[in-house]
Amino acid sequence: MTIIHKSFPVGPLQCNCTVLGNSETGRGYLIDPGGDSELIMKTIQSMNIELEGIYHTHAHFDHFLASAEIKEETGAPIYLHESDQFLWDSLEMQCSYFNIEFKPTPPPDFKIEDQQELAQCNGVCLHTPGHTPGSISFHFESEKLLVAGDTLFMGSVGRTDLPGGNFNQLKTSIQEKIYTLDESTKVIAGHGPETSIENEMNNNLVIRYNS
Repeated sequence: MTIIHKSFPVGPLQCNCTVLGNSETGRGYLIDPGGDSELIMKTIQSMNIELEGIYHTHAHFDHFLASAEIKEETGAPIYLHESDQFLWDSLEMQCSYFNIEFKPTPPPDFKIEDQQELAQCNGVCLHTPGHTPGSISFHFESEKLLVAGDTLFMGSVGRTDLPGGNFNQLKTSIQEKIYTLDESTKVIAGHGPETSIENEMNNNLVIRYNS
C-alpha cells in the first residue's frame, strides 16, 4: 500500500486541511475542508484521488466551510461523530458570530465511530473528546501520521471554554490515546505548524506526559 498525503492551511482561520489517498487504488479521504474549495479540489485532482468520504475532526465552523461545495463536486459523503451534532446544527450561528458567510451545509451522512477503520490508508478514527464532545483524531500508523484537529497543537492544546469543551476529558484523550502512540509520529494540528508526539510529550507544558 502506497499512501500519499498533503496538508495545507485553508479558509479565514487557516485551518489545516488534509488529503490522503492510496495511490494504488486511487481512493482516499479529505479531512477538515475549512474553506478555499477551489484549492482543495485542485489538490485532490493533482493527487488523482477519488474521495470515499469528507471527514471532520469536529464541528466548529472553521473546519467545515468548504464541505458542502466539495460534497457537491465529488459526491463524497460527510462524516462526523454524533456527539458534535449539536455544534453542526449551530453552524449558521457560529458563522454569524464571527461574521463569516454561511453556506448551507447538508447534515452528516454517516457517524464516525471510535476505532472505525479508514482502510484505503491504513487509518483508524480515535475518539478524543475534550475540545468538543465529538472530537476525532485520525491515526495512520504505517505513515506515522496523526491528524489531531484542535485537540493538540505544538506546545498547546485546544480550547475547552467553548460549548461542550471539557479540560479533564481533553487531558485524558491526550495522555491515554495520543501520548501512547509511537513517539516519532508526526502530528498535523488543526492550526499552525506540525509537531510530533515526542516533542509534545517532552515540551507541552499544558498537558504533560506523566502529570
